[in-house]
Amino acid sequence: MSGTQNYINHVALVLDASSSMSHLSGKVVEVADQQIAYLARRSRELDQETRVTVYVFADKVECVIYDKDVLRMPSLKQMYRVGGMTALLAAALKSQRELAQTAQLYGDHSFLTFVLTDGQENASHRCPDAPARSQRELIGAVAEMFQTQKDNWTLAVLVPDQMGKREAMQCGFPKDNIAIWDATSTQGLEEAGQVIQQATEKFMVGRTQGIRGSRAVFSTGADAVNKDTIKAAGLSPVDPSKYQLIPVARDAGIKEWVLECGHAYRTGGAFYQLSKSEKVQAQKQIAVLEKKTDRVYTGPEARALLGLPDVEVRVKPDHNDDFTIFVQSTSVNRKLVAHTRLLLML
Repeated sequence: MSGTQNYINHVALVLDASSSMSHLSGKVVEVADQQIAYLARRSRELDQETRVTVYVFADKVECVIYDKDVLRMPSLKQMYRVGGMTALLAAALKSQRELAQTAQLYGDHSFLTFVLTDGQENASHRCPDAPARSQRELIGAVAEMFQTQKDNWTLAVLVPDQMGKREAMQCGFPKDNIAIWDATSTQGLEEAGQVIQQATEKFMVGRTQGIRGSRAVFSTGADAVNKDTIKAAGLSPVDPSKYQLIPVARDAGIKEWVLECGHAYRTGGAFYQLSKSEKVQAQKQIAVLEKKTDRVYTGPEARALLGLPDVEVRVKPDHNDDFTIFVQSTSVNRKLVAHTRLLLML
């Protein structure tokens, strides 16, 4: 294997360890350990080398693991301790600055960083790791960092609310690299872990297709699903004689509507249009519809295109002028939403 074919991923977790995370501290370790185990498994399966870095931040930013082989990672149990304020901007800046010093000789290197926080920035101005002392200068430094990062760098953040999303966008985070998570419960943190896993899957599968970085790690929108990404994922269209698209005129159960429209109902043969945030199970197939032509693409590559791992994850529809996502139903009473469409495999 030549150096250029050797995929080397540098994945960093930058974890909020401020006092407000204390009720979730055990779950943070569990979710992070699960993510690392997942990375190890997928690295083996996709023949990619993955190296993991972990930062924790409160009043200051601490690197607890640096660029370690994912197959040799310990649990984070002894390394994650909560207490203090939230030096979020300092954590983003320090993690990217230090990772930029990682050797990239030979191979195809790519950097993917996830920042997880449950609150707003409130401590970077007095953090020893920050390159500036005013909020405005810190925001400017993060924005400048985004502008100068190369195409093999991806930095994403999970924030607790819309205000956090606005702040992250002000700092230059791409809109589709910001996700909102429920910071009030362990279930919310578990779902955040699934979102990270889904984004990682999309990233690692994308690597095998020559994609080096992403500005849409949390998206099913036009940046993630378009003609180029469909081609790169190896999706081929389904024979038009093998499916039918049926308008849904009113809210109805899926079997009821299929029968009412004069078709036989076969479990697993009907796909509903993704119109709101949904949990999608590991065994569910995905179909992608090109709106202009009504051409349909499906198969395992369609799940990979959205970055769906082989566990249940929550997926939300993002604005996409050209493509629509459909999800396989294995239920007879799945509620269809009026003014959507139903995809029926014949």
